[in-house]
Formats: sequence, structure tokens, C-alpha cells
Amino acid sequence: MNRLHTLYDTVNARGSAINRTIGHSVAWLTLAMVLLTCINVGTRAIFNTGSVGMQELTVYLHACVIMFANAYTLAEKEHVRVDVIYRLLAPRAQAWIDLLGSILLLFPFALVSCLISWQFVSDSWAIRETSADAGGIPGVFLLKTLLLVNGGLLIVQAVADICEHLASLMTQPHPNAVNQPANARN
Repeated sequence: MNRLHTLYDTVNARGSAINRTIGHSVAWLTLAMVLLTCINVGTRAIFNTGSVGMQELTVYLHACVIMFANAYTLAEKEHVRVDVIYRLLAPRAQAWIDLLGSILLLFPFALVSCLISWQFVSDSWAIRETSADAGGIPGVFLLKTLLLVNGGLLIVQAVADICEHLASLMTQPHPNAVNQPANARN
């Protein structure tokens, strides 16, 4: 049982570390988005000219931040949750809810999003899809690939979360086991 707990802790730590590293890295893209927007607005106001490529790049960076930060937000436990009842529950009950949510909702959603996106992304790669706008970025296929990356990172985080919740359930005593001697507990 101890080896299994160690395995769960290791998988959780590594999966979450991957998403935290990516999340911290892409956070800097928000600064780039602000700077690009200021430059684009400034050139339009001062020189009466703009760049479709720069506008699209801002949108691409925004997409990168969202798609890469989804799993990071889960790793940091900062996602939106409605916890009117959840916060009143015991830690063991919360761990069960989190485990079932990860198994029944998060993991299937991430997997299905990858499966559904696969053909869409591969078709885009097959034709090396480019922007429909003149002067736009020629890498639309790269942008669409973020759908698969997002799904993959969510799968990694789902597995990490499942391991975290299993480890938590293994270490928390069962409520009915409180009065039993230590050697009688499972």
C-alpha cells in the first residue's frame, strides 16, 4: 500500500509540475499581448496604419494563454467551482467528490476533446492552413494544434488529480474507523 501511495504522489507531483511550469511560462505572453496591442493601437492612431498580422498575433497569443493555462489552473486548484455544499463536507468526502469528478467528467472531457479535434487539426496540417486575411499569419494550422495540446495537458492533469485524490483517500482514516485500534484499520 505504501508503494502505491508513493506512486500516486510521484505521478501527481510530476503531472502538476509540468502544467505549473507551462503555466508560469505562458503567463509572460499576456505582457506580449499588451505590448502588441499598444503598438498596434499606437501605429493606427499616429501613422494611420495597422497590421493584420499583429492583430492576429495578439489573438494567437491569447489562445495560447487560454489553452496552456487551463491545466495550470487545475493544478493550482484555482478553477471555478460551486462549493456551497462541498466546503461543508469532510476532507474525505471532498476527496471522493474530486476523484469522481476527475474520473467521470475531467478525463472523459479531455479525451473526447482530443478525439473530436484530431481530424480538424490534421486536415488543417494537411493543407498547411493559412489566414484568410491578406497580411495575416500563415500558421493557422499551428493555432488549431492548440486544441490537441490543451486536451493533452488536461489529460495529464486529470491523471495527476486522480492520483492525488487516491493518495488522499488512502491516508485519511475512514470515519467509521475512528474508534478501532490502529492494527484493525485498512
